[in-house]
Amino acid sequence: MTTTLELLAPFSGPAVPLEQVPDPVFAGLMMGDGLAIEPLSSTLLAPCSGVVSQLARTSHALTLTADNGAEVLIHIGIDTVKLEGRGFTPLVRQGDRVAQGQPLIEVDLDAVARQVPSLQTMLVIANSEQFAFPRRAEGLLAAGRSHFLTLAARGDVSLRESAGGPECRGEAVVRHEGGLHARPSALVQQAAKAFAAEVAIEFGGQRANARSVVALMGLGVAESDRVAVIAGGADAAAALEAVSQALQTYSAAGHAPAAAMAAVVEVEGRIAGVAAAPGLAIGQAVRLDAFDMPLPERGQDAEAERSLLAAAQLQVRGAIQRGIDAALRRGATAESDIFAAHLALLDDPELQAAAERGIDAGLSAGLAIRQSIRAQCAVLSGLGNQLLAERVADLKDIERQLLRALYGDAGAAPELFAASILVADDLAPSELTRLPRERVAGILTAAGGASGHVAILARAMGIPALVACGPAALALRHGQQLILDASAGLANPQPDAAELAAARAEIEQLAARQRAMQASANAPAITRDGVAIEVAVNIANADDAREGVAHGADAVGLLRTEFLFIDRRQAPTESEQTEAYQAVLDALDGRNAIIRTLDVGGDKDVPYLQLPPEPNPALGLRGIRTGFAYPEMLDTQLRALLAVKPLSRLRILVPMIADVGELIRLRERIEQLAAGMGVAELPQLGVMVEVPSAALLADQLARHADFLSIGSNDLTQYTLAMDRCNATLAARIDSLHPGLLRLIAITVEGARKHGKWVGVCGAMASDPQAVPVLLGLGVAELSVSPRLVPEVKNQLRGLSQQQCKIEAERLLSLSSAQAVRGRVVELWPAA
Repeated sequence: MTTTLELLAPFSGPAVPLEQVPDPVFAGLMMGDGLAIEPLSSTLLAPCSGVVSQLARTSHALTLTADNGAEVLIHIGIDTVKLEGRGFTPLVRQGDRVAQGQPLIEVDLDAVARQVPSLQTMLVIANSEQFAFPRRAEGLLAAGRSHFLTLAARGDVSLRESAGGPECRGEAVVRHEGGLHARPSALVQQAAKAFAAEVAIEFGGQRANARSVVALMGLGVAESDRVAVIAGGADAAAALEAVSQALQTYSAAGHAPAAAMAAVVEVEGRIAGVAAAPGLAIGQAVRLDAFDMPLPERGQDAEAERSLLAAAQLQVRGAIQRGIDAALRRGATAESDIFAAHLALLDDPELQAAAERGIDAGLSAGLAIRQSIRAQCAVLSGLGNQLLAERVADLKDIERQLLRALYGDAGAAPELFAASILVADDLAPSELTRLPRERVAGILTAAGGASGHVAILARAMGIPALVACGPAALALRHGQQLILDASAGLANPQPDAAELAAARAEIEQLAARQRAMQASANAPAITRDGVAIEVAVNIANADDAREGVAHGADAVGLLRTEFLFIDRRQAPTESEQTEAYQAVLDALDGRNAIIRTLDVGGDKDVPYLQLPPEPNPALGLRGIRTGFAYPEMLDTQLRALLAVKPLSRLRILVPMIADVGELIRLRERIEQLAAGMGVAELPQLGVMVEVPSAALLADQLARHADFLSIGSNDLTQYTLAMDRCNATLAARIDSLHPGLLRLIAITVEGARKHGKWVGVCGAMASDPQAVPVLLGLGVAELSVSPRLVPEVKNQLRGLSQQQCKIEAERLLSLSSAQAVRGRVVELWPAA
């Protein structure tokens, strides 16, 4: 068999590096390595002798199997498959043997060029992992005469020969904490990909391609191990230096930080975490990374399956890249590094090559990629390195995403038990909301925080949730029975019969108490000394409003309008918004509703706004700042709000106000829009106090606002300078910190000077230990999730505001949130 193959130019025209073509599938080398050309001639010629092993139905692409085994895929133009064969005339049939230079396809260049983004033609070697590329053409080429590409079988050449230049060797000591696991391997891969040279890493008698994350991890290199670095090619010396530097640059492993667990009470034999949503549950663990969706065994044909896999990889790549961008905008570099490692795994040439071989053997794209990934999982699991074994979860996450992209979510949904406790590293809101509520008994995650979106959803759905549990959560087996006591911050992974019986009895007692509280939920919450406190609900739509009414809510304390704006390609129209807001008011049976203007930016993004990347988006363009930056969108929302009836029941709440000038500007704009619409009656206008400056200037704001509402989630993170999305800090982000309590006291006092009331609509309002403190500080309204309304009302009825006021003033002098909570438990044991 010939081991070196010279390919001739398939068209006349200039050569184009594959990385520069306007198609990410080819530019990312997902289909294989090779070279592209801008065609100036109309007849595609065979670049080598071989057999036409595949001919596309639409004749825009074909594959030649060369005599040395190379699979030469030629794809004419970008998106030409959509032409359904128009402009292409095949001159050969599948199975034909052809000679080098023989005409293969006639192309109507003018007709095709007018209908597609580009005519650039890609020639890639589908099994390129088996070959080196000693020489690639440059400049203007002549069809059938000019050299195009040289292939050499990897097993028969050194790096010097394969790369067409001198070979350099060196050594490096790996300084990455934990060795070459996923993220360090991705850094090495990125360094290697910046050069044309071929680079390999040798360790323990094995050699790995430096561009392959899975191959690098498979070496089992530990921290402080010495490895050999070999580079061959024209820029071999520079490549050697860059890869060596990447190997020797220290990086932290960043796994399950002990600091996150230090603030959690540890109990032997229990899994400890942060209570994100209170409650007690018994159920079976459902590992969201552990199920295997059924897959078709055989594929349609190799080309069709390759196309399916390429499309799935493109979809997943986009999703991962969006995750990287969002993490970078939040300044979450550790998170972006993890996403970057996943992107490197997705693009790994070894995994891609193994999947291609499976497809060539007749497997479906899904089964081929699963077998490719599972084979590498077995390698990593067998290395005896715990850190590398943990990277199996990363690979399986890539597998799961690809399979969902290939076959949809329906087939990938896990089978739930009658009472399921969802176990995962972390959950996305979409993962939780797509599952049937009646089968979800609880949530237990290794990462996450108590004020994240999943935590908010869990509280709203009444699902006990324990987050930031660390690696212990991921040690649970699928189907394992456990007791989840989220209120205590603990999970029992191996309960005995007595413990199960006790938990069942407590759950029944809690259910009986809940039924009793529900029976009196519609009555007002009046304290023992006769003070009425409004208990409202946080909602997202009319269905939530109806649920709030059913649970006895006095009003809507916060309608988050951003749920109208996300998961769509363009902003909702004015009429769409008015219809949604009117539906909420109609569902409230005469009650008032506070509707917040759009609050996006920070950790909440909508694609059609194209917000600029920011190093710290939590301190950048978000809330009303976004509204002022996009005045047409803000005006549309304000007009939609002014169109609801009756306006006497509407209260508009503005997020992220930092000073009185912003409030005056918005009020003036509302008045201008109302005048233009002929609206005489204006709704009340409130300020969401979530920026410390707003709390400190509450007296100024209350002069121009009708009410103030404290967004405790953001006010806590800004006061403590701790990111509420950071799992490491989850246990320390506590709204009962005395610094925050002092800001609330200042807010209430400032509002009182002008006869205005103050409410709380963040997670703090749902915290039983915070309720008596907020009552004592003078808060007049608490807004919680619908299911918590009966409980909060019941608690308020048992309190005296005067006593709470005396004690709350004393709490302001304490030094920490832990001290505050300790004193609260002493004063109000049931809290």
